[in-house]
Amino acid sequence: MQTFYEIVTILFFLFQGLVALYLLIPFFSVVVYGFIKTFSIKHPFNRRKIVHDKNFEFGIIITAHQEVEFIKPLVASILGQTYQQFYIYVVADDCDTSQLQFADPRVIILSSQPALHAKIKSIDFARKSFIREHDITLILDSDNLLHPDFLSVVNQHFQKGYRVVQADFKPKNEDSLYARIDAIGDMYNFFVDREIRMMAGMSAAIWGSGISFESALYDEIAYKTLVGGFDKKLQSTLLLKTKKIAFSTDAILYDEKVESGSSLENQRARWMLSYFNYFKESSKIFFTGLKTLNLDFIYFGFVLLRPPQFLLFAAAFFSLVIDFFLFRGLFYAWLVIIGLYIVSFAAIILIRSRQIKYLKTLCMLPVFAGRQALALLKLGKASKKFLKTPHTKLVYIEDVLAKKQ
Repeated sequence: MQTFYEIVTILFFLFQGLVALYLLIPFFSVVVYGFIKTFSIKHPFNRRKIVHDKNFEFGIIITAHQEVEFIKPLVASILGQTYQQFYIYVVADDCDTSQLQFADPRVIILSSQPALHAKIKSIDFARKSFIREHDITLILDSDNLLHPDFLSVVNQHFQKGYRVVQADFKPKNEDSLYARIDAIGDMYNFFVDREIRMMAGMSAAIWGSGISFESALYDEIAYKTLVGGFDKKLQSTLLLKTKKIAFSTDAILYDEKVESGSSLENQRARWMLSYFNYFKESSKIFFTGLKTLNLDFIYFGFVLLRPPQFLLFAAAFFSLVIDFFLFRGLFYAWLVIIGLYIVSFAAIILIRSRQIKYLKTLCMLPVFAGRQALALLKLGKASKKFLKTPHTKLVYIEDVLAKKQ
């Protein structure tokens, strides 16, 4: 019979193995990226043939809460699209809509009494107001701006048989430390959880905005809570129904990055709360993959179950210290794993941004980790009400594109 010490040791080894696997994901992602680029392997999108000879009609939902001033720039970026088959539904929640006037009849302003104060309610309100069942539903936040070719690119994906398409995110603002830190987080997450998985023929994770899907798919979603994490439930439903979520680096959406430490804490508190609220949904995908021997689902669920990065790093350093005294060989292994993570992270930022200035910002990531730790203290508050991230960058798509040139 195994002793208590042996059982604890085995559990500790299993714990370390799991943490190590999660920390090696960016390294393997960079390796896969290098392999695909080196051997010029054709992208899954380019390998697909056109299966729908039609142009899809989009029902575009803009969820705006209190920040009415951001609606006009976003609507302008939509009206300026090279693809013009759409209707726009602006849910102006708790907003003064007296100045919201658009000559284009496809722009429909929706104002609710009483105020909704929940993104899920805003989406439902917009869908019930559709003038007809549009082919595709696209969900946007009020601080977003769309590249002129956005809808054209997304339409091409649906023509090739994809039923769900996640857009790529680029920062609208990069002029502050926290904005760059926030942008770095997006670069990492979009590379590891979306771009590489799409390149490898796997399903990409979705985001809370810039997600397009067949409208009929939304009818089967029942949310567990109205506070945070709606995209987690949406994601699990779309994946299980369609078996594949596409991601396009050419469908570019610009969003505002946070400008302060407190805003970053609120943002991360919401994200961490959704991680715990929808842990069961993530487990469902993982175990569905095991039952059906679907490697895509297994990996998708495995990554969804991954704790926040700062907790993984805390676990890694805890293991490093313990192994220094008890298992010296594993101590050196942890040094290699942590080193690979740091190098891979830097490589990902260079691949995604192609700007050296972001590498300098990497030195401030301990500040980011500290803010995430403080966000844990806000989980109780986040579970009771929506912790809003304020927006201040009122710019038009022409301004953003001019800076990118």
